[in-house]
Order: sequence, then C-alpha cells, then structure tokens
Amino acid sequence: MKSLIGLLFLMLATLGAASAATPPNIVFILADDLGYTDVACYGSKYYETPNIDRLAAQGMRFTNYHNCQNCTPTRAALMSGQYAARTGVYTVGGIDRFDWSRRPLRPVDNVTELPLDRILLPQTLKAAGYATGMFGKWHIGQQGPYAPGKRGFDEAIVSMGAHFDFETNPKTEYPKGQYLADFLTDRAVDFITRHKDGPFFLYLPHFGVHAPHDAKPELIAKFRDKPPVGGHNSPKYAAMIASVDESVGRVMAKLDELKLAENTVLIFMSDNGGVGGYVREGLKKGGGTDITDNAPLRNGKGSLYEGGTRVPFIVRWPGRIPAGSACEVPAIHVDIYPTFAELAGGRMPANQVYDGESLVPLLRDGGARLKRDAIYQHFPGYLGIAGDAWRTTPVSLIHAGDWKLMEYLEDGRLELYNLRDDLGEARNLATAMPEKTGELHARLVAWRAAVKAPMPAKNDGAAAPDGAKKKKGKGKKKAANEEL
Repeated sequence: MKSLIGLLFLMLATLGAASAATPPNIVFILADDLGYTDVACYGSKYYETPNIDRLAAQGMRFTNYHNCQNCTPTRAALMSGQYAARTGVYTVGGIDRFDWSRRPLRPVDNVTELPLDRILLPQTLKAAGYATGMFGKWHIGQQGPYAPGKRGFDEAIVSMGAHFDFETNPKTEYPKGQYLADFLTDRAVDFITRHKDGPFFLYLPHFGVHAPHDAKPELIAKFRDKPPVGGHNSPKYAAMIASVDESVGRVMAKLDELKLAENTVLIFMSDNGGVGGYVREGLKKGGGTDITDNAPLRNGKGSLYEGGTRVPFIVRWPGRIPAGSACEVPAIHVDIYPTFAELAGGRMPANQVYDGESLVPLLRDGGARLKRDAIYQHFPGYLGIAGDAWRTTPVSLIHAGDWKLMEYLEDGRLELYNLRDDLGEARNLATAMPEKTGELHARLVAWRAAVKAPMPAKNDGAAAPDGAKKKKGKGKKKAANEEL
C-alpha cells in the first residue's frame, strides 16, 4: 500500500513538473469601444454574444476591471505595464485636437508613440520562448521602429480605420468585400495552426466596434426587427458586435480542433467604455442619440467615470480557472503585463518600472487579495464632444475597494463615490464624508508625486497654441463622425 501511495505521489510530481515545463499559450482578443454592458453576459438584453457568453461560462468574469478613457493610452499601458503618467501617452493625437483655449488650464503635451526605451510585453514573452503574432489595431506608433514588427512581434499586420475596403500594413491581399473582423480572424486562426506546437502569444486587437459603424448586411438584417431594450437599439451596432463575437467563436473552435484549449489562456476585453451615455449626461445638446448606452454606468468613452473606463474582461483556462466564476477585485490595464509574464514563466525586465500586479492569484481564486489596495488614473488634458461640451476635463482618481475619489484639476473639486452602493456615481459623498475624502485625496496626491505625474499648467492665453485657436470646429466635426 505504501509503495502504491509513493508511486501515486511520484506520478503527481511528474505531472506537475511537466505542466510547469510547458507554459500555456496566450491568446488576447481586444475589442475596440465595446461598452461594459454591450455583451449579454454583462447585462445586454438586445445584443447577442453567444460565444463571448460561452467563454464567460467556461472561465472567469472580472466585474471591476478598468482601462483608460480612450484607446491609445490603454494600448500603451497594456504593452508597457506603466501608467500614462510614466509613458506620457494620455490620449489620441495632439493636445490641439479639441479647442481648450478658453479653459483654465493648458493640457500636458501628449506622447503619440510609445517610447522606444520601454521593453514591451511581446518582447518579454518572446524572450521566454514564445512565438508572437499581432493582427489588428496597434495605435501606439505605426511606422519605423515604433511598428509592432519592430517591438517584439514575429508577425504583425496592422489595420484600422475602415471595416470594408480597408488598408493593411504591410499590404496584404484579401477577397473583395471581406469584413475586417473576418480578415483579422483568418490571420489569427492561421497563426494558431502554424504554431500549434507552442508556446505562442496571439494578440488580436479588433477595430470593431469602433466608428465608422458599418457591418455585414446579413447580420444587420438579423437585428432589424428586434425590439430595443434600454439604450441598446441599433441593428448596425448589434451586427458589429456579432462579428466580434463570431471571431471569438472561431478562435475557440480552432483551439478545440487542435486540442489546445486546455493549455491556452484565452482573454477577451475591450479597450475603453462604449460610445454612449452622452445624451443622459446632457453632453449632446438639442437632442440626438447615442449608438449604445453604458447604463447603469455613468457617461462613456472619453470620461473617467465608470462608463468610460470599466469594461468587460473575461479569462478562460480550463482546469485552472474555475468555470463560471467572477471576480470583484479592482484591476486595471497595467496588471496585464505582469500577469502574462507570470503565466509564461518569463522574467520581467530589470531596470524598468512596472505599476501593475499579477492577477494570477485572482485567476485561481476570485476572492483572493492582491498586495496593493488601490488603482489610479491620471488624465491632465481635455476631451470634447461637441461645441463647448466636455467628456472630461483634467482629472486624477484613486479607486480603493468600494471607494472612488476623483480630483478635477481645474478647480480642485473632489468627488467621492461608493461604487458598491452607487455604481452610477450619482451621489457625491465628498462633503458628507470629509475623513474618507481627506484620506483618499492624500493617497492620490502621494501617488502622483511618486510617479512624477505631470500637471497641467495655468492657461494665461499665451500658452494656447495657434492650432487650438484655429481648429475650433475640429471637436464638433469629430463628434459628428463619432471619432471620439
């Protein structure tokens, strides 16, 4: 009997050693502008996402995960593991994109290409022995040494800006009339097939569901007669979501076909909140509609309220992550780098600061505790929507447990919310709870000092560049096209 038990322990040890010696494949699917409630498993009663829902049923849903308020800073944080205050990547484009010339502050200049002195996530995974592939939207430096093929990806095809008749870099042939999400998925499943012996890291950052809102006609027809539910009512937008969902399903099917699912960590998330909530916030004057709505969350893309930063985040690893589980612990973009590095058995590069913490303990147990007890955001700029309406003015925030404190930098206004009791951020408790407000504000100020977060300067008129004065209509044009 003792010998049998000993043999059993030896077998288990051998299996554990083999498992440890075989790091999992990592597949990371990133949607663009998909709101927190834009998928059924996060609350939508109108959009249909059977594959994403199935992924959630087989893995873990994070219900308190955050990215930046728009796409470029999120992508910079995911790839660098650093907050925007360290990279200088705060938004899309230059600071003159919206006319801030009549506002009290001059924004901090924005970095549009992720600095070359940072060692990026794919470089770390490549050093750990992974084949690396990226197909889709990059948006943190398109040319020369900033392109993904120069920053750790063995293979990379970049495309964004159109869903039909799209351009790719490098130029790649595709069937006339093909939808971009389908093209990118073709490349993704081909990459998986060719690297099935692994390990591999596949990054699939879709351009869907970003504007221009365009979808396959047969999918639009599917939703044309479906009754709206709340602020979810656009057949075209529903069809775009359906195409992203089809992509997730195709990737899952390929992993099953090749018997790779059990040794693959599959992640799905969105880069920022949905393009909605503006009508409810009174930001669209004279009526109008939003393409979607993030309710019960406040506001949407471009805002530091929950509707702009809280996004769907699902992780599946069969046999390792409890199926159908959920995690309420606050998490954020800078956690992805150390999480993937730990999963891969890779080493975080020395001499580079990282702001996140590995989420691996939460993947094992959604109720586990992390070492840190707060996450942060810092946005020292302006994001307009139309005319003199602003999705956000300069703001910093701390999110600790159930509590979120925002400091608006123009006038020092503080807003305190208990997100467990008030997910819609309707009741500012800053005056009613001065001790909690003071505690969190002191921690926020200390964090800004620790990361050397640049602060916007006083706008004395001379500080406003000619571009901001001459392009007063630019913000309105952008909003009309929903290029936010």
